[in-house]
Amino acid sequence: MKRLFKGGTIVSGEGLRKTDILVKGEKILMTGDDLYFRDAEIVDVTGKLLFPGFIDAHTHMALEVSNTITADGFDTGTKAELAGGTTCIIDFATQYEGESLEQALENWHRKADGEASCDYAFHLALSEWNEEISEELERIVKEEISSFKLYMTYDNRVDDETMYEVLARLKELGGIAGVHCENHGIISARLKEVMEKKGNRRQVSDYPWTRPKEAEAEAVGRLLKIAKCVDTPVVVVHLSTAAGYREILRAREAGQTVYVETCPQYLLMDESRYYLQAEEARKYMIAPPLRKKKNQEILWEALKEDRIQTICTDHCSFTTEQKAAGEEDFSKTPCGMPGAEERPALLWQFGVNERRITPEQMCSYLSENPAKLYNLYPRKGSLESGSDADIVVWNPDTEWTMTAENQQSACDYCPMEGTKIRGRAEQVYLRGELAAENGKILIEKSGRYVTHGAGQRSW
Repeated sequence: MKRLFKGGTIVSGEGLRKTDILVKGEKILMTGDDLYFRDAEIVDVTGKLLFPGFIDAHTHMALEVSNTITADGFDTGTKAELAGGTTCIIDFATQYEGESLEQALENWHRKADGEASCDYAFHLALSEWNEEISEELERIVKEEISSFKLYMTYDNRVDDETMYEVLARLKELGGIAGVHCENHGIISARLKEVMEKKGNRRQVSDYPWTRPKEAEAEAVGRLLKIAKCVDTPVVVVHLSTAAGYREILRAREAGQTVYVETCPQYLLMDESRYYLQAEEARKYMIAPPLRKKKNQEILWEALKEDRIQTICTDHCSFTTEQKAAGEEDFSKTPCGMPGAEERPALLWQFGVNERRITPEQMCSYLSENPAKLYNLYPRKGSLESGSDADIVVWNPDTEWTMTAENQQSACDYCPMEGTKIRGRAEQVYLRGELAAENGKILIEKSGRYVTHGAGQRSW
């Protein structure tokens, strides 16, 4: 079957181009002016912007954590992504203690295969490191997955020696690591301090104090010094502070290659949310925490200057009931928020509409850059001949309001409840098929697994 998109404007990181797109089956056959094919179905997109399907390169679906499982599995979570315009996610497949990498991937395939409504790939989160894992990496990196996750806090954190060894091995194989940067010692000490001073940890307003900006900045700086010794690029994920950003700028000035990801929550929400009533405040407990408002403008300025490469969600949803596990001790609250469906609209409303970024930059941050960084380009992240026909028809004039009632996520709240938006993913095509329209899912569970081995690197 052929579909001909006529009258629209293609958005890429390089610019806007009013032209037609011819799709045959699952692929883009060609682009050009005034295309005509007798047997093609015409899709009139006059006045609309055509984005490559958005990519969310930081999600946690069906994750077992904090004695519970995230509210969104791959079923509801990918519906939320698709409804907002995201056609491919990269989820964190976590290697648990005692597992091989193959076992970790098998676990995540059981969760995702046949359930996902958008395409999906995996990063591998490494929790154990030994000679066997190092050897196993060779096939994984070459054939299937080129990006990995390391934590500098939590029970599965790695020490500096392990960090060095993993980065060195990934450099040898052509892989890359994204790192959660927070100083575990500072967090642990401050949690104890709150208990010693108050006798309890009930006040959510104490939470951001236990994970200060210095904890992020120190860990970012330490990571980058280790990476410099290895002489390899790294990705700093969910950057939340100006202090951490300054560490990155210093490393770049010294010649290092550092890729940076941030998230809408750090651009649009601040730590005042932790001073709401406890039940409400726990909804916004994420890690790293929301920061003081002054950090937002620093991050927006970095985006304006193209100094941040990707904007992802860190979608890790829990219901109000699940969050209540921290009622007596905020440290027992499962950390995470939904955001899959909202991300593109929020970037459009508060980025493009408010002239903080351009449509071209939005395309770079949500489509092109993650595709290039994680070896999915040009299959994903592009609207050129041969690319997957993942097409977001964006109507810049649609006015609507974000509400939990109308969202696809299984979470029972929307962090940006009541936010008025002008601009929406009117139609979302997944590999040539209309899969979502104005937030409604038309085709379920048609997502496919996508590999991104190091042989595909094109960044």
